[in-house]
Amino acid sequence: MLDIDAIDLAELARMIRQHIPPGEPPVGYLRGRSYFRDVLAEALHCSDVEAEQLVDTLEMNGYLEFTGNPAERSVADSRWDIHG
Repeated sequence: MLDIDAIDLAELARMIRQHIPPGEPPVGYLRGRSYFRDVLAEALHCSDVEAEQLVDTLEMNGYLEFTGNPAERSVADSRWDIHG
């Protein structure tokens, strides 16, 4: 089982950024979250549920930031910024 409290969030954000082609951040709220989850699950050899919890933690702590508003259709396809 993954110990989320022992993970360096800034390092996770950098790892995610390394998997994204330059100039092509994920577009869309759900597509981006799914992409981040898949990257983390593969890289950390953890379950999708654990990876999803890490995505939540990264977003809550400002390492992953969606530039739009997922509730508004006109900006639901906005991009993600990755800090860290």
